[in-house]
Amino acid sequence: MARKKITIIGAGNVGATLSQRLAEKELGDLVLLDIVQDMPQGKALDILEAGPVYGYNTKITGANGYEETKDSDIVVITSGVSRKPGMSRDDLLQINTGIVKGVTENIAKTSPNAILIIVSNPLDAMTYVAYKISKFPRRRIIGMAGILDAARFSAFISMELGVSVENIHAFVLGGHGDTMVPSTRYTTIAGVPVEELIPQERLNEIVERTRNGGAEIVNLLKTGSAFYAPSAAVVEMVEAVLKDKRKIAPCTALCEGEYGINNLFVGVPVILGSNGVEDIFEIKLNEKESVALQKSANEVKQLCNKVDALLGL
Repeated sequence: MARKKITIIGAGNVGATLSQRLAEKELGDLVLLDIVQDMPQGKALDILEAGPVYGYNTKITGANGYEETKDSDIVVITSGVSRKPGMSRDDLLQINTGIVKGVTENIAKTSPNAILIIVSNPLDAMTYVAYKISKFPRRRIIGMAGILDAARFSAFISMELGVSVENIHAFVLGGHGDTMVPSTRYTTIAGVPVEELIPQERLNEIVERTRNGGAEIVNLLKTGSAFYAPSAAVVEMVEAVLKDKRKIAPCTALCEGEYGINNLFVGVPVILGSNGVEDIFEIKLNEKESVALQKSANEVKQLCNKVDALLGL
């Protein structure tokens, strides 16, 4: 049986770390693409040479052009300018809209049947760009945000309670950023609601830290943004699709009436399988959660309106 083909666009910290993680899992053969001459070839060769030590047989190719990416099953777009201290995700909008537009145009030509996973920021808006430019069906355009946000929420809860992250099931909705909606009601530790284990005031602080998780790392690194956790989140998505796991995971997907949201990409629980977003998993929200989600969706809508203007739509 032919191996699956996974292309990673952007060989910076996220793309290179993602390539290493995917190679080690042997989920498919990889193409690592970047516009910087020879750099993706060097990183690809380095990862390939780790194979004999780690015991994987993944083939990985570095490339500067799209010919090598032809007929990819999954394409992960990480390219774009990363956040710098003091820079909001919104500040990135104009530059990264142009970059993601160009990448998507090329991928739509060379891999018309691919599933696209978007990592570039501002995440919700860039997923919208890829959808508008590719004209792919909505199930084949997925944004990586919720798994990362849920992982951060889980990590902070684990630190607070001193329990294994394996016992924590965190639940996150909404846009990727300041208006995300970490749901304390549906977040559980070994089946017990987190609200019963952490006082509300302290829980509110943990929720706020989760919302600002990306900015916290940007401010600490000073010269870049997070890449270890984001790349791990993408691996979970790729594996769920290629193994047809039908795994429920928080991802950025196009809502068409679900949760009362129309024609917007926002973070919702989805079922991930071989077709991409197999379905959006709807759960009952209380009034507070619904209001917070609608607020988050409205912020995403404002960004998408700016994108429409930039794209001339």
